[in-house]
Amino acid sequence: MTAQFRTILGRIGNTSLIPLRHIVPANGARILLKLENENPTGSMKDRMALAMIEAAEADGRLKPGGSVVEYTGGSTGVSLSLVCAVKGYPLDVVTSDAFSREKLDHMRLLGAKLHIVESDSGRMTEKLTKDMIEQARIIADAKGSFWTDQMKNRDQLAAYHRMADEIWEQTGGRINGFVQSVGTAASLRGIAEGLRHHRDDIRIVAVEPAESAVLSGGSSGAHKIDGVGAGYVVPLWQRSVADGIERVSTEDAMAMAFRLAREEGLFAGSSTGANVVAALRLSERLGPDATIVTVMCDTGMKYLKTFGARLAAGAST
Repeated sequence: MTAQFRTILGRIGNTSLIPLRHIVPANGARILLKLENENPTGSMKDRMALAMIEAAEADGRLKPGGSVVEYTGGSTGVSLSLVCAVKGYPLDVVTSDAFSREKLDHMRLLGAKLHIVESDSGRMTEKLTKDMIEQARIIADAKGSFWTDQMKNRDQLAAYHRMADEIWEQTGGRINGFVQSVGTAASLRGIAEGLRHHRDDIRIVAVEPAESAVLSGGSSGAHKIDGVGAGYVVPLWQRSVADGIERVSTEDAMAMAFRLAREEGLFAGSSTGANVVAALRLSERLGPDATIVTVMCDTGMKYLKTFGARLAAGAST
């Protein structure tokens, strides 16, 4: 047994794939949800965090006794905190008050040192993303840390190629569409590349916040869908990867997250809600003989305070 499988890191990946039973169009395709909440920190980002660290270890960018730095909206930071805790690397995380308190607390509990960048009224914007990136660069230069730099790091693509292989095997190759929201664009790109390695006619749909729909030619704006919609065209984005781009508003994403909890028993974050909204639209276009896969990006436990506040304020569920 390898050292990896003697630690919690061996539990990353090989997550379940289940069908939605109630949130389905009357005459649309079957929708399957990849349950990435089953990863150790409850997020698909565990896959990419491990891939980035192990690639850097392998080629000497990260040496024994070294340290790590990253900017993140939360889930990547939590995942890196886990990996660095297991492997013994000090971690500096540049993040913001725009992101859920649960994620920030989780990072601290796993031993990360947080550097908080103030947001514009708790909203995700292009300026916030770029301010966080610059702060991470400064820390990396000052400390000589390995900067994972998730917006540009191609090492994570291999993790998503493996996720695509899981999806292919779990569907027995019966998949007609794949839908995923875009943050760094690595998961959409990596999974699309992996699926098209098996069959090149699978329809790939990217999802972005309607309030900041820069990938589909709109203006940069502010939104509250955690982990996606950087506010500018990110370096790993390749327009040729996606057959279509769906715009989903924060309100629609949140409402769908509540519906998933109430109607399917699946407690997920707002990016998952956006994924399902877009998958339902594709489902109606592809029809009842097709199968669509989308992703439960993380657990809703990361957003308990945020969701609780919306419920208390009378938000629609």
